[in-house]
Amino acid sequence: MALPLASVQLYSLATEFSADMNGSLDKLATIGLKNVEAFDFVRRPAEIRAALDASGLASPTGHAPLLSDELWTPDGSIPTPANEVVFEAAAEIGMTTVIDPMVPTERWLTEDGVQDIADRLNAASEKAKEFGLKVGYHNHAQEFLADFDGKTAYQRFLSLVDPSVAIELDLFWALVGGQDVVSLVREIGDRLVAIHVKDGVAPASNPFAPDAPEFSSTSLDQRHAGDGDVPTVEALQAATNVQYAVIEYDHAPGEVFEDIENSYRFLIDGGLAA
Repeated sequence: MALPLASVQLYSLATEFSADMNGSLDKLATIGLKNVEAFDFVRRPAEIRAALDASGLASPTGHAPLLSDELWTPDGSIPTPANEVVFEAAAEIGMTTVIDPMVPTERWLTEDGVQDIADRLNAASEKAKEFGLKVGYHNHAQEFLADFDGKTAYQRFLSLVDPSVAIELDLFWALVGGQDVVSLVREIGDRLVAIHVKDGVAPASNPFAPDAPEFSSTSLDQRHAGDGDVPTVEALQAATNVQYAVIEYDHAPGEVFEDIENSYRFLIDGGLAA
């Protein structure tokens, strides 16, 4: 298998990117990155495309809500435009895959909820084809709370979504969800096209559980890739079809560009990504 391409989820530098889009992308290019994963791109596709072109970067993947009327995150809610609007913006930027970043906990706790998630994603996949795009899903930890007949809600979801749907596995959140990350990578197999390279110390309990206290990303003890609990090397080596190794920090431990460069060097120097 060819090495996956190194990328970075721009949510990691949300503050810096909002303050200085061009300068932030230039810094990423100086680090050596050639790809990014955009977020919050639907309201400003032309601006983002121009900034990417100026920095010599591409955004082959991007995050946008496709499955929720409103997207909750630990740092606030994001309104959701119609799928067609999302796909028009993604095509303008030059993306190939639009990935839903999160579906809230309560919808993962019942079989009907999981079926609805899969049905919506399958429908979005069909619509995306009209724009020359694919869709995908990115996990957190709530997908692993419920079990149905010995299978997690996430495993049930995988059995229900069309094979054309791309899977992006966030290694840190899968670990927080109590998963054997390497085994999960093997189970997903060739459907796994992107991995979120994220490390840290897993909290003692799943913060997405219904009875968990409300939390924000600032409470997370996240580390540079290779410095935490996540078996990043083993997971990437177990992957059979991963195209993108996407660096992400929900809460960068230090200066964010230095943190990104640290994880980038971990990937490149370790022969894990190109």
